[in-house]
Amino acid sequence: MAFEADGHGDEHDHSMVLEAVGADMVQGKGLSSWTSAAKKTKVFVTHSKRLREVTEDGITFLEEDVDGLVLPHNDALVISLNILDFKIKCVLVDPRSSTNIIQLIVLEQAKLTGSIVPATKLLVGFNLANVTTQREILLPTNAERVMTTTLFEVVDSDMGYNIILGRQWLHDMNVVPSTYYQLLNFPTLEGIKKRGDQPAAREMNAVSISRSKGKEHAL
Repeated sequence: MAFEADGHGDEHDHSMVLEAVGADMVQGKGLSSWTSAAKKTKVFVTHSKRLREVTEDGITFLEEDVDGLVLPHNDALVISLNILDFKIKCVLVDPRSSTNIIQLIVLEQAKLTGSIVPATKLLVGFNLANVTTQREILLPTNAERVMTTTLFEVVDSDMGYNIILGRQWLHDMNVVPSTYYQLLNFPTLEGIKKRGDQPAAREMNAVSISRSKGKEHAL
């Protein structure tokens, strides 16, 4: 599955998983900073913007970052994401997508449908078709205590993942993804890295393949 909202995505399948989490999340109020002598990147976060000072020390992925992974692999980068007091699993990180998408059922289970607003946007190639969405929602998203307010298009259809995070989210978070290392790498002085959920990615891929074969047999 590829789509434009202009954006793209990948088709896999998995049921929605939503967990309540504690309230120890960064709410973006005031000023937070990360400091460390090990790196020279300095990142400041406020409720409205991030000020960056980046030296020649770039973001790196190390060979030990593949420790614990099943290799070789061809897996998508799937993570969990905190939204308010909920931990949402089965979240696809897709740099090809220019938009962020969330399933309506996720918002229903989290009782967040009251924040949905009407908006029309064309998703080109979504689920191998052109789909016009009628709703969107702004939500605070938190990954490894790095937080931003994210605009999602709301879809009322099974897209395999609970959420698809596209380039817009990656750029707002100033984060570099790697499907090979199964990591999100944040340019903070602490060198924060968020591990992807490789078993979940493999499970969803297996379900997707099984369903595709079932449709072929039905034809």
